[in-house]
Amino acid sequence: MSHRLTLDFLLNDWLNAEALCQRAFHAEHSRDTFAAVLDLSEQIATEQFAPINRLTDIQEPEFDGVTVHLPKEMPIALAAFNEAGLMSASKPAEVGGMQLPTVVEMASMSFFYKASVSLAAYPMLTRGNANTIFAHGTPKQVEVFAKTGFAGTTYGTMCLSEPQAGSSLSDIATRAVPDAGGEDDPLGARYRLTGNKMWITGGEHEMGDNIIHLVLAKIPGPDGKPVAGVKGISLFIVPRILVDAEGRPTGQRNDVALAGLNHKCGYRGAVNTLLNFGEGKFLVEGRAGAVGYLIGGEGNGLRCMFTLMNEARIAVGLGATMLGYAGYEASLDYAKQRPQGRHAGAGGKNHSSPQVPIIEHTDVKRMLMMQKAIAEGGLALGLFCARLVDEESTGTPEQAKAAGLLLELLVPIAKSWPSEWAQEANSQAIQILGGYGYTRDFPVEQYWRDNRLNMIHEGTHGIQGLDLLGRKVLMNEGAGLKALAARIGETVTRSASADAGLQAHGRALKAALQEVVAATQAAWATGNPAEALANATSYLQGFGHVVLAWIWLELALAAQAADAGQWPSGFLAGKRGACDYFFQYELPKITPWLGVVARREMVCARASADWF
Repeated sequence: MSHRLTLDFLLNDWLNAEALCQRAFHAEHSRDTFAAVLDLSEQIATEQFAPINRLTDIQEPEFDGVTVHLPKEMPIALAAFNEAGLMSASKPAEVGGMQLPTVVEMASMSFFYKASVSLAAYPMLTRGNANTIFAHGTPKQVEVFAKTGFAGTTYGTMCLSEPQAGSSLSDIATRAVPDAGGEDDPLGARYRLTGNKMWITGGEHEMGDNIIHLVLAKIPGPDGKPVAGVKGISLFIVPRILVDAEGRPTGQRNDVALAGLNHKCGYRGAVNTLLNFGEGKFLVEGRAGAVGYLIGGEGNGLRCMFTLMNEARIAVGLGATMLGYAGYEASLDYAKQRPQGRHAGAGGKNHSSPQVPIIEHTDVKRMLMMQKAIAEGGLALGLFCARLVDEESTGTPEQAKAAGLLLELLVPIAKSWPSEWAQEANSQAIQILGGYGYTRDFPVEQYWRDNRLNMIHEGTHGIQGLDLLGRKVLMNEGAGLKALAARIGETVTRSASADAGLQAHGRALKAALQEVVAATQAAWATGNPAEALANATSYLQGFGHVVLAWIWLELALAAQAADAGQWPSGFLAGKRGACDYFFQYELPKITPWLGVVARREMVCARASADWF
């Protein structure tokens, strides 16, 4: 059933998004305004983004030594997005926002991620950039740099990684020194930055009035040396074009130069760059050094940047999900139309009988069920996390605290689980199309290539596992895990009064949660991090599958309670079928994953480099 119908079910029958309209911040909205935003989003995504998705893949960004060239259709599509006000959908009216709930904003974005994930990367990063400035900047910085981002007149980036320091941010070498006479600049304390940044999406193009870089760098201490570790990291606003005190571009290029483009397996429409800061290609006031404005105070760079990174991680997970969803829809359409073979059994030997559509074959149904469970479950997970963001931002202090605790635990899952399994769903989509799926005549091979990035950027899979097992489940004496266990317990209790099938799923979920808790305790039984974290990725996989089993049991209960007359034939039964599939085919996988965690298996950890 359609993506749009599933959003209605998730928002209205499961997450009760309409209840948020009772809060002052969202008081101007209703279920009708939510629907209008989703309808508009679907229209723009369908008419502007989807038609150029293949074009952005084939016509890669090109640099002629002066300018980065992108397909001319890209800024037109992005202008339609911006003119609809979607860049600032959940932001306050004071910065041009519509004050929609975050969960509705993320539901809106799901259409764009599905239509063209690489094109949607520009608003995703710009919104995160502007949100960070809005959260940590001075009023003047918000006025000059955040508002333009929310309006879509400027674009934003995040500049973290360096050629010698990818995920290990404590090892960054970019320096920022105070700029003479810049202490009283109305835009903030002014610094000069020198260094190199790698993997910068949206780092150089001609769209919009400006590009606003958020750059991590280290300020030298009294001895002239950068402070070691993450405590020495600060955050700076570095505009591509310098602006005056009112935010108007001056036409003067900042000392930020493109060193080269990265040519990628997929996600090609999102230009990806290596940037040199302060190399002297564009002198400012006759001197080298990129002009940057400190934001959030010295040494607080990583804390500030996590405002962007946490949002980006949820968005990456949702983007991965929607690539899986796109592949699911494409392979489902193909399976309904492609005749091949006959039903198994005696009838299958009658070659004079007509062939059947391949959707009639059990193995094709298996692959479609897998994709449906991953795509719709991943979408539900992303919207659930967005709903927690709403509780954090507009709920009571008690609601905000509880939501923040659970969200902190779930962010590694929200990012990593769809990144791994939605790509596997894309692989199954290719399989359904067979040889055609492996050609560029159909879109499923592009979805697979685009999705492969998502296990890498915004924190690799392994890092998410280390974060989950090494930090998130231990924080506040395990308060996050206890909160999740309580929520799962409530669901299991409700399932006990459902039909026999859901009762059995509830018992299976309860047992799976006990496996997670036992594995967590066993991993840390010796107190040795090297042993505890040796199988963190397996822990991430097992933990993620338990979370998704919980999500699917929630959705099955919501489907059981829904008014069947309001939904097309098969819609609610399909939700129940996907739940049954997940519990029978996916949830049993957790035992071997969690087993190596509980045993503190060291086979991989003790492998020597000369073994390979």
